[in-house]
Amino acid sequence: MCGRFALLTPGEIIAKAFAIDTIPEPLPPRYNIAPTQPVLAVRLSPHNQQREFALFRWGLVPSWSKDIKIGARMINARAETAAEKPSFRTSF
Repeated sequence: MCGRFALLTPGEIIAKAFAIDTIPEPLPPRYNIAPTQPVLAVRLSPHNQQREFALFRWGLVPSWSKDIKIGARMINARAETAAEKPSFRTSF
């Protein structure tokens, strides 16, 4: 099933792989992450352009959408059409 994923790697290992100085609080392994659930992710800080950990809600809400619930349905994109579809092209 492509609508779920697992996050088993400890934060310390992810921090080392991405050269992040601040290690997050230890999180238990997660074996069944579903759309709309919070997920630990790596991003560039908007303040200093350094990599950092952040919690994100899994799903894509297009900038033109008035309904945040659409993010639960938008979790997959076909590689061959992602750049053309209105829902994904600006994020792509």
